[in-house]
Amino acid sequence: MELYHPRRKRNEIISEDEKLALLKAGNHVTVALCDNNIPYIVTLSYGLDIEHTVLYFHSANKGDKLDFIRKNANACATLIKDNGYLETRCDHDYESLVIRGTMVIVDELAEKKHGLQVILNHLEKDPQPIFDRNIKDDHSYDSVTIIKMNIESIIGKKYMG
Repeated sequence: MELYHPRRKRNEIISEDEKLALLKAGNHVTVALCDNNIPYIVTLSYGLDIEHTVLYFHSANKGDKLDFIRKNANACATLIKDNGYLETRCDHDYESLVIRGTMVIVDELAEKKHGLQVILNHLEKDPQPIFDRNIKDDHSYDSVTIIKMNIESIIGKKYMG
């Protein structure tokens, strides 16, 4: 797959550290999926697993996104840090990432546990109350689907007026 880059090289985020910082600071991405030329787009909160270069998502056990992933694992996600519209300049101050990869529905219990821990550690200051309320034993994981996005590429762009 050919990757597209910003036309204006001065706007491209090249630094892997800068891309990683945006992923660490963010809490949701919009994911595009496709099956047989039918597009589907959904915004999801995520957890970043830096060590394995993946994003984890949680989901209900049924739904369109799971049906799309089962038919076509290829995905593209965007993260946008909106720093505001620049009045009188007809411009916008932003940083964004386009993330390409493959989606995997996690079946193995150990990885489901890991994925949920990554998500909650990323999103919550104190994830323990969430676990205490929702995870009573291993069977509690049956009520949630964990999805993993194996990141293959990240393209970054910014305009800071």
